[in-house]
Amino acid sequence: MTPYWIALAAAISTSLIGQVLLKSGAAGAVADDGGFIHQLFRLPTMVGLVCYGGAALLYIVALRKIPMSVALPCTAASYVVIALIGWAVFGEGLGMQKMAAIALISAGVVLLATTA
Repeated sequence: MTPYWIALAAAISTSLIGQVLLKSGAAGAVADDGGFIHQLFRLPTMVGLVCYGGAALLYIVALRKIPMSVALPCTAASYVVIALIGWAVFGEGLGMQKMAAIALISAGVVLLATTA
């Protein structure tokens, strides 16, 4: 079953990369003031969309052996990582409420992953 857990981890990681690239494409488009179509065809946006597609394919592989009731909640780990990336890379706020939410999400993901 380990290859399926690796596929799930790869799906989550690829999705995270896609999210960061989409944010980067959006931030650059705002600076260029080129509108949605301009943002859509920016390189970071296009690569981010490809990453999301790859993440979906990896997730499908993971679902072959991991129950959906476990796999989908495990993807919530990306919420934790992306909040930290948003704070560190994009200067987004990370107050006490967000940190409490991150702790709760982390506990839930660990609990679900250990029941699989």
